[in-house]
Amino acid sequence: MRTEVRASTSRHAIVILAIVMTFGVSWSATAEGRTFVAVATGTAGGVYFPMGAALAEVWSTRVAGIQAMAQTTSGSVANVQLLGRGDVTVAFVQNDTAFYAFHGIGMFIDRITNRPRPVSTLRGMAMLHPETIQLVTLKSKGISSVQDLRERRVGVGAPGSASEVNARQILRAFGLSYDAIREDFLTSAEAADQLKDGVIDAAFIIAGIPTAALADIASTRDLLLIPIPWAVVDQLRAQYPYYTSVTVPANTYRGQERAVETAAVTAMLVTRQELEARLIYDLTKALWENVDRLAAAHGSGKDITLSAARRGMSIPLHAGALRYYRERGIK
Repeated sequence: MRTEVRASTSRHAIVILAIVMTFGVSWSATAEGRTFVAVATGTAGGVYFPMGAALAEVWSTRVAGIQAMAQTTSGSVANVQLLGRGDVTVAFVQNDTAFYAFHGIGMFIDRITNRPRPVSTLRGMAMLHPETIQLVTLKSKGISSVQDLRERRVGVGAPGSASEVNARQILRAFGLSYDAIREDFLTSAEAADQLKDGVIDAAFIIAGIPTAALADIASTRDLLLIPIPWAVVDQLRAQYPYYTSVTVPANTYRGQERAVETAAVTAMLVTRQELEARLIYDLTKALWENVDRLAAAHGSGKDITLSAARRGMSIPLHAGALRYYRERGIK
């Protein structure tokens, strides 16, 4: 019998209270005696949360004995940390973040000892959809290329976040560094708000498209996407193989009349090595048998396909997920 988070009534109350205090959500008492699956997602205005909520609903209704709950978080790096501590069962992360975490590099180097802090128990479940790198500004700012960011105030992501690493790598590909711009360490939500108000000049927003926060800006302001030409993306990929070339289709946002070339990483589902194979097999199977629910939850869901479930996998697969893909002939 699966016992991911099974407890007596008193211990159950403590677990429930901790979840409520940490994430500001409630838990049904009727879930007692079931296996709890906590799903770490992202901010409420992002892409991970609606997809995670849909996935939690699928697992709670389609997998016997499972009660799943989506939890808001600050994103990929926080989600890896939650998994590493055993606080959640499954998490949405970018594939580059998963790679850094598994190998203990990038933001997973201890800044005091300068030693790697690998999350070696991290295991993959599924590759999902492109996380498009959207370098955005307002037309009134007079910015049309990455080079125009010199001396401008740019939202580069929260300190130590995956988005901030992506921003730094992309700027470097254009021969720029933080010395050339006025970097502002903001979350995607903060950056969107400050861009809308004209406080910052541009921002790196990394998310599935359309991104709700950007659609909101475009509804009242003249939003502009700055291209990252595919020739530059090819250069990035030579050093960082998790990057891919994508196009933001015309009319993704109001007033965006032309398609825009840019780069992307890939969203993925990850879990913990120690969780039993049958649990992860059942969750993986239910995901792919109900993937239409993710497409209904957010437009990025239409890009999630079983044929690409292992494409770009940057860490080892969990044994339970691997069993499912072998049964389906997915390589």
